[in-house]
Amino acid sequence: MSQTILTEVREASKSSAVGGGKEFTVIPTGPVIGAEVLGIDLKNPLDTATIAGLRQALLQHKVLFFRNQPITDAEQVRFSRYFGQVTPAHPIKNGLVGQPEVMENIKSLKALRENILSDVEQQQLRANGRHFRSRGWHTDITFVANPTSISFLRGIEIPEFGGDTAWVDLEALYNSLSDTLRGFLDGLSAVHGRDDARIGFPLPPRRDGRYNGAFLAEHPLVRIHPETGRRSLFLSPGFIRYIPALRQGESDTLLSFLIEELAGRIDLQARFHWTPHSLAVWDNRATAHWGPVDDPYFSNERIVHRTTVDPDVAHGPGGFQSRQILGEPFYAHH
Repeated sequence: MSQTILTEVREASKSSAVGGGKEFTVIPTGPVIGAEVLGIDLKNPLDTATIAGLRQALLQHKVLFFRNQPITDAEQVRFSRYFGQVTPAHPIKNGLVGQPEVMENIKSLKALRENILSDVEQQQLRANGRHFRSRGWHTDITFVANPTSISFLRGIEIPEFGGDTAWVDLEALYNSLSDTLRGFLDGLSAVHGRDDARIGFPLPPRRDGRYNGAFLAEHPLVRIHPETGRRSLFLSPGFIRYIPALRQGESDTLLSFLIEELAGRIDLQARFHWTPHSLAVWDNRATAHWGPVDDPYFSNERIVHRTTVDPDVAHGPGGFQSRQILGEPFYAHH
């Protein structure tokens, strides 16, 4: 992209809400994905025009970043509700006591999880399992038939260095492939799954009594965005397992190629360095993310709070619709 075109894109993206809404500025952090929003205080309620402007910015840039927003959990839930029906924190994990819509991720607690499998059982698991080199890339909760549409992540305790999150534009990744390959992928589906107990980390029971065992869901490998009509890869490396229409070797090879493309296309990615009171909002229907990307290398505490909205069943170009194979679909509060 030439400097002239890039300047035009940046200027066009500096916009304010129309129809009487509060003025705000959207500045792209890169030419493909990501933008920072300036001029909005999330402690205050937002009007309809401002919300519509933010939603349009999200559809265009896929992930929005807000800084210096010292809001409470309840205010984060209120902001999330502007974009859709707020869900519980997670399909299989408990939310905060008193704020069940909020999932808390604490870095130091991850290291305390102990695998209950014996050494031999872990070797057997490795010998019989197939694992893609996904690193930490994933799209949220694709092991259910209706993953959430939009995610909100807020920094609570942030290390001075480290703890970044990265996003990749799955629409741009799809468009970067050849016409022939896109046509082939349009007709495929893939099975996504999660089973913490199988790999030695059984989860505590849910406080609401709902199922939190093994999950399997089948999704189109290419999904059509319900608001924009654009196509993107439905590729969640952390949860995707196999393509039913292909033999195992074919499935493994194709998924490995796509995942390597996802991870390696840094030109299609945005990386965000968290600061205290920062908030990221992303379109879960057109992105995958990985965070923190540098977890093994920093020792400071990192605490973030996540909320999500609008569980959504994906539709593929050929009419295939996501379906639950094992476990329950997600649900939202009414």
